Amino acid sequence: MSAPEDRPAVPAESPAAEDVARKRTEEPENRWSVAFREIVGGSWGVSVGAVILAIIAGSIMIVATDEGVRAASGYFFGRPGDLLAAAGGAISDAYSALFRGAVWDYRADSFAESIRPLMVSLNYATPLIGSGLGLAVGFRAGLFNIGGQGQMIFAAIGAGWIGFALQLPWPLHMLLAMVVGILAGALWAGIAGLLKALTGAHEVITTIMLNHTAYYLLFFLLATPGLLQAPGSANPKTPAMLESAQMPKLLGSGYHLHLGFLFALAAVVFTWWLMERSKLGLTFRAVGENPHAARVAGIDVSRTTVWVMVVSGALVGLAGVTQVLGTSVTGFSTDVDAGMGFDAITVALLGRSSPLGVLAAAILFGGFRAGGATMQAAEGIPIEIVTVIQSLIVLFIAAPPLVRAILRLPKPGQTPRRKAAQPAKEVAA
Repeated sequence: MSAPEDRPAVPAESPAAEDVARKRTEEPENRWSVAFREIVGGSWGVSVGAVILAIIAGSIMIVATDEGVRAASGYFFGRPGDLLAAAGGAISDAYSALFRGAVWDYRADSFAESIRPLMVSLNYATPLIGSGLGLAVGFRAGLFNIGGQGQMIFAAIGAGWIGFALQLPWPLHMLLAMVVGILAGALWAGIAGLLKALTGAHEVITTIMLNHTAYYLLFFLLATPGLLQAPGSANPKTPAMLESAQMPKLLGSGYHLHLGFLFALAAVVFTWWLMERSKLGLTFRAVGENPHAARVAGIDVSRTTVWVMVVSGALVGLAGVTQVLGTSVTGFSTDVDAGMGFDAITVALLGRSSPLGVLAAAILFGGFRAGGATMQAAEGIPIEIVTVIQSLIVLFIAAPPLVRAILRLPKPGQTPRRKAAQPAKEVAA
């Protein structure tokens, strides 16, 4: 038997030899570089970049509306340093006032006064956490639930009526009001889910219509004596919640933060477990990824759609409950949702529909709302600038390629060319 012939050697100058030599001589990439690239190249990099770009745009608007900057611009060519100093001072004063109003008042005389702004921010964030979680569950299941306003209002109606109409001891009274409010929010969202499952009606249209329906239903109940209207009230408003139904303050009456914040944190843990560790959450995510494949796999997509909306509405209903029993305890009117039903959309998008991301985004927006008032009072800056910043965050999140292009962030999964230790041709030779 003849010996097998040796394979012909690849010429050293061929592209194949160069490629083999390059792969052998490439230096391994530093693990910290890999970690950093994965962070900035992922969805969280886009979220942080969107916030940074929105704050930069807000800085430009602050400079444009500052009187000192406008005065210094009149003699810019004579003394350009004055304009730059005025612009830097305006931005620094504005954001330092925002920090003092949202996180820590370093000008206060005591620790209790210094930490008060943070408590206000967390109080504002409490309903945003619940409503953001509810919308995030819908987003991950492929449903664009934008009915947070209506679901919060309907939950407020249920919890509010229990809160002032029944006489029960605490905490039974508070817990009963919470259960009724959460079920009311679940019911209101379940209507949209049922319509989609039975008729194919798009959830965006139905939830928008249900928002208007809930608003005018509340208006009717407040305008009609004997229903939700407080006796002798000049403006349409409910009676005050009984003390046995109220959520107590966590740090005493001097702070606004109430027990609802702990319930919101519990909702974060529950949502994480539901979506990441439970069979029902796996079903939700499967339908959200591909409803056709989920149907082939034996999942009842129509039933899952209804359950997604029910769970989503229950979490949003928790936001309405905490608003009524913890914040607006003296009675509420048609503005009980305080615009948070729509702010929750931004929170869910910024948080990438992740429970921890929603928590962080809600605290950020709560800080914006708390610090915006201080910024306006201390520096005379229009509070609408904070609203513009929030709107720009949504704009940038909706355009990830734009954020990546401006900040030069790598694309997801992109691997940069690594540096070789020596030229490939020399090694191949």
